Amino acid sequence: MSRFARNGSAEAIACHRYPYGYAGISNERKAPVSNEPSAAETSLAGQPAHGPLQRKVVGVLVAGQILGGIGMGATLSLGALLAAQLSGSSSWSGMAATMSTLGAALVAVPLARLAQARGRRLSLATGSLVAGAGAVLAITAVSVNVFALLLLALMMLGAGSAANLQARFAATDLASQAFRARDLSIVVWSTTIGAVLGPNLFGPGEVVGAFLGLPPMTGAFAFSLLATVGAAIVYTVGLRPDPLLTALTSRGTDSAAPRPRGGLDILRSTPSARYAVAVIALSHATMVALMSMAPVHLREHGATLTVVGLTISLHVAGMYAFSPVFGWLADRVGRMPVILAGQALLLSSLTLFWLAGDSSTAMTAGLILLGLGWSASVVAGSALIGEAVGLNDRAALQGFSDLSMNAAGALGGALAGLVLGAVGYSGLGLATMILVGVVVTWSINRAAGARRTPAA
Repeated sequence: MSRFARNGSAEAIACHRYPYGYAGISNERKAPVSNEPSAAETSLAGQPAHGPLQRKVVGVLVAGQILGGIGMGATLSLGALLAAQLSGSSSWSGMAATMSTLGAALVAVPLARLAQARGRRLSLATGSLVAGAGAVLAITAVSVNVFALLLLALMMLGAGSAANLQARFAATDLASQAFRARDLSIVVWSTTIGAVLGPNLFGPGEVVGAFLGLPPMTGAFAFSLLATVGAAIVYTVGLRPDPLLTALTSRGTDSAAPRPRGGLDILRSTPSARYAVAVIALSHATMVALMSMAPVHLREHGATLTVVGLTISLHVAGMYAFSPVFGWLADRVGRMPVILAGQALLLSSLTLFWLAGDSSTAMTAGLILLGLGWSASVVAGSALIGEAVGLNDRAALQGFSDLSMNAAGALGGALAGLVLGAVGYSGLGLATMILVGVVVTWSINRAAGARRTPAA
């Protein structure tokens, strides 16, 4: 293996990957082709052969994530407030997060298929532009006071979330095994800048909205429009050559290669894929359930829009700011320990909400811990997604993972409003401990099973 680590040429790596034939070179013997990760894909300890291109790709994704984060962060909390305003009941406020995550779920698989066929560049730009159209529709919905139209707009804005999520996987297309979690986490981290800045644009958004003659509490959507269109331009111009298409081309062409499988087929045959998808989905549902209700809970206890924006900013900082730390740890100590650490942080947050949910200080601390737990679980889980299958199936599994993640978040947001109305925010924190318990139990059983399995 050291010979290939020293010689990182495409030909050397390809010959290791296809010892009986490569890129159309005919030999009498041919090894069976598998969708499982190859040795070159999963075991290369040094920098990948596409090191300079990988660094450029990560830089472009960082820029796009900053803009995308502004676009989503500027409207994240406003959606819940506007849903309560247009519907006339705070019980409907959870539908804001529900529709946004449902929209992200609906476009996750189509965007993944588009990436597989046409590349990440077109897929990410498309998701960003759909989100920009959603911002325009949201302003229109408030102008005409139509709640259903607002829900549709929030669904379209969810496409921006789907693009942001897919961007983290785009960072792994050309990454080596040794640095996959690190590169992924850097892209996740870059969302911090835009996502923290976004909620604090409420005040400036009102000034801009008044100047433009927009309805109250919709000025931030103007910032969302500019940011999402900017992200689409960055992806379109910067991702040349496309990272996923480059990675697929680098494998060479083999007529015997199996066709890419669908997400459900992969889950049925790959236990590690099932586990990774479940970790991400359940952790995201926990976070969305508590975060989506936080603005309503704070407003009901007298918090101003400025305080709400600051609190959500600190939560979002917890989600993204420390992701490189969790990525580094996932590469060094392993994916499972970081996932368990993330669940411990989530449990600490939920316990804090349960015991002192009406305290603004406890709310702020709990939301920060909630973000940190989400970050550790999603970064390590996403790295597992990239390792569960070979490159040919990776985009399909990533798309299904994002579908599951957002569907779980949509369900969590929808149920959170009902639970909040019935038992309050403290009760909501207690109820979501069940999801953490599922992940912890599955993780312990998986680790115990790995110890019982003799080494090959």
